[in-house]
Amino acid sequence: MSAAPLRKVLIISPHFPPINAPDAQRARMALPYLRQFGWEPVVLAVTPECVEGGVRDPLLESTYPPDVRIIRVRGLLPRFTRWAGIGSLWWRCGPALRRAAEALLRGEHFDLVLFTTTQFDAFTLGPVWRRRYGVPFMVDYQDPWVNDYYRRTRTRPPGGWIKFSLSQAMARRNEPRVLRDAAGIIAVSSAYGPGLAARYPWFAADRVRVLPFGAAAADLEVARRHRPAQPLINFADGNFHLVYAGRCGPDMTISLTTIFRGFRLFLDSHPDQARRMRFHFIGTDYAPPPLGRMWAMPVAKAEGIADYVSEHCYRVPYFDALHYLLRADALIAVGSNDPSYSASKIFPYILAQRPMLVVFHHHSLVLAMARQMRCGVRFSFGDAGDTDRIAAEIHQQWFVDGGCRHCELTDPKTFEPFTSLNMTRQLAGLMDEAAATRV
Repeated sequence: MSAAPLRKVLIISPHFPPINAPDAQRARMALPYLRQFGWEPVVLAVTPECVEGGVRDPLLESTYPPDVRIIRVRGLLPRFTRWAGIGSLWWRCGPALRRAAEALLRGEHFDLVLFTTTQFDAFTLGPVWRRRYGVPFMVDYQDPWVNDYYRRTRTRPPGGWIKFSLSQAMARRNEPRVLRDAAGIIAVSSAYGPGLAARYPWFAADRVRVLPFGAAAADLEVARRHRPAQPLINFADGNFHLVYAGRCGPDMTISLTTIFRGFRLFLDSHPDQARRMRFHFIGTDYAPPPLGRMWAMPVAKAEGIADYVSEHCYRVPYFDALHYLLRADALIAVGSNDPSYSASKIFPYILAQRPMLVVFHHHSLVLAMARQMRCGVRFSFGDAGDTDRIAAEIHQQWFVDGGCRHCELTDPKTFEPFTSLNMTRQLAGLMDEAAATRV
């Protein structure tokens, strides 16, 4: 008996390897497994040279099957628009991507379109294509599209208030149209469904299916053989190195403050041990050179421990980051003040099997998963009023009691549900449901 033919999905992922971008990870890690779950993927992306400040990591292209069709489109290069203050990837490349996608949809049969990107304007093409070509679509919420965090906290948003306000006005106009027509909605956090239902009374929260990013153990095997061309950390200098690799920002001030304040207490109580400790923050800002900002260092200065902290704010290749996690003496996982924030980085942190300090909002999905897997030394906060209490607990449990050297490591069996294989199995099941809505 011959096997059933594979259904075909068009994956819209503007950032894609060799570009190292967080919002490409869902697609990249699903590609090795989609065929075994009945789906033939075709990926539509933007050419690497069109991604402003994009960090290239060619090793990423070795992590998915070489025969997967990756179609790359070219839009306006950043140098042609930056003089006018226009850097948005979608404004520069969205029209080219739309033309390429519509040529594919006219010429081939697709059972589903999956938008997995934080270029949210791409979502608006879903309803157009559903009406025009009859193809259902799914959207992947990796961040909030309509985001009230900055208004609520009066924190300056990236790019400033004018650009942010304009983008949010467009988001409020477009999001309801997309949600009404979407055949499937997935999100990295359980906060998204209730948030959308609160904003739109007609929307049912259970339409959003929570699907965190998975983790590929194979990535760690590649990283073990990899060495950065220009290492940022000298692990042989006799110091104790604590590493964080990933985005920071003003929304992480509480977690950073608790850690640095806890270390300040340790520096006062155990100066000889504390002076050998070094904190490293890598890839903390998304802006390209020379626009990147320091986020951890100002907090370290405010807490009086800047001499023990280094920050490389610009993004580094993915496997460079994994190298630092694997070689570190201990890892730091800091969370956002926003409970909807879900750090995809937590999975490679866990797979690295190093002592780990976890500081997240008490409603965060990351903290719930860390508890489920019993990984690291975990602390949760609600607001800035918790800072001194948690700092004292970190001082005692992580530094004085030695959690940073010998805390519990995750049992690999408890991690099995979160592998990229199992996450792709769940994704494919949701894709099956969405494709079944095709008329």
